[in-house]
Amino acid sequence: MKLYNALYRILGVNLGSSVKLQGFPIIIKKGKIDIGSNTTVKSSFLSNLIGLYQRTVIVARTPEAYVSIGENVGMSGVTIYAREGVHIGKNCRIGGNTKILDNDFHPVDPQLRLEASNKNMAVKPIEIGENVFIGCNCLILKGTVIGDNTTIGAGSVVSGEIPANCVAAGNPARIIRYFDKKDAVISVSYTHLTL
Repeated sequence: MKLYNALYRILGVNLGSSVKLQGFPIIIKKGKIDIGSNTTVKSSFLSNLIGLYQRTVIVARTPEAYVSIGENVGMSGVTIYAREGVHIGKNCRIGGNTKILDNDFHPVDPQLRLEASNKNMAVKPIEIGENVFIGCNCLILKGTVIGDNTTIGAGSVVSGEIPANCVAAGNPARIIRYFDKKDAVISVSYTHLTL
């Protein structure tokens, strides 16, 4: 684990103190990647018994791209792919096999795809607030904004804005309920206890 941390630091990844890498994540850094203190990144198949399909992959694909992961974040077998930017606030939990993608990878327009399959794609940064819990096997699409203290149900496809202090789920993800102040406090305590 310390060897991996040293290697990523040499490659220019900004790692906070006590970052725990379980397994060997794939990190491709053409832009800026910051991983906050006390963050856990699980990348081996047995590091999370939910059943990981792959190692964690973190990509800042262009010189302008950034991936910013706050302190005390936990993730397992997650893909984060940024051509512009992905920001994840502190105290977030991101479930196994979730994909966070700030671009379409290819143009939607069929003619543009024929002309240049890897250019003219839509790109828009993603903003995930603090203390967000994203269940396993979710897809977080370009331009998504998720507010603080929100829970995203397993298997959801999220696009657009999800406000703070709620539960959202489905394809496309829709708000199921809001937390009142009492629920939000219980939610914070429960999230920390289960990890």
